[in-house]
Amino acid sequence: MKSRNLNFGLVGAAGFVAPRHMDAIKASGNRLVAAFDPQDSVGILDSYFPDSDFFTVFELFDRHVNKTRSSDNASKVHYIAVCSPNYLHDSHIRFGLRTDCDVICEKPVVLNPWNLENLKMIELETGKRVFSILQLRLHPSVKALRKKIHEATSIKKKVDVTLTYVTSRGRWYLQSWKANGAMSGGIATNIGVHFFDMLIFVFGRVQHSQVHLHTVTQASGFLELENARVRWFLSIENSDVPEKVLAAGKRTYRSLTIDEEEFEFSEGFTDLHRVSYDNIMAGNGFSLDDCMPSIDAVANIRNADVTRRTDSLHPLLGKV
Repeated sequence: MKSRNLNFGLVGAAGFVAPRHMDAIKASGNRLVAAFDPQDSVGILDSYFPDSDFFTVFELFDRHVNKTRSSDNASKVHYIAVCSPNYLHDSHIRFGLRTDCDVICEKPVVLNPWNLENLKMIELETGKRVFSILQLRLHPSVKALRKKIHEATSIKKKVDVTLTYVTSRGRWYLQSWKANGAMSGGIATNIGVHFFDMLIFVFGRVQHSQVHLHTVTQASGFLELENARVRWFLSIENSDVPEKVLAAGKRTYRSLTIDEEEFEFSEGFTDLHRVSYDNIMAGNGFSLDDCMPSIDAVANIRNADVTRRTDSLHPLLGKV
């Protein structure tokens, strides 16, 4: 296992997911020594690393991290955690690698498959590594399901899977970078990539893909995987949350059925970033090659023509 007490820099400290990385850095016995975000709403740092240096100008953050390269091991930055908007991941990963740091990046690690190939070349040039947070692969229920599928010796047909994920967002979403497809990759990338990665991880690679709906706030389609036929629906519309879920005061609905049997994985998400960091520190992190199938899948979805001429529509498309 790699040693603890390593120094981290963090890009995107004011973002939604940044606190999960701060918590994982602290829980894994390491230190956040420098953070960057153009926004200064980063009081969350006080809860984890109040002594971390903070920058709102990237060039100053860049200079600060670079200066540590010639320092002794006590002050050198060893890892860069990337939590910036999706379209900036590629650039910020390159920065980390060329600053003699390994990089841990939130999903999607990049928006396009060819970005991965270029980053792999920089890994070879620098001798540093890029790791992605693919935390659903570490969920105990998902791991057990994958083992069950892979150990099955008498699969006569592909299983039928229906994925529904609705996570309500307010009006702010449409004014943010997340609603800009060029910046976020669109809804299938922004909120769906980790589910597509999970499905590919469990049921095998994509053999065929269709898109039946694709707007700023909703997307739906069909994936044929090696061992499954998947109908999927993603939405940020509150009206797509089932009434019984809304009545319970919840704004998120997640459902995965396998041959019409509900697969339960609603719990067990709390510590998955911590587990991800522990795996990376132990030398078992998910690589750029691990990311490729899901990045390829969402890129194809993003660029596909929409068609409704199919018998594999998701059940919710009847009301959309």
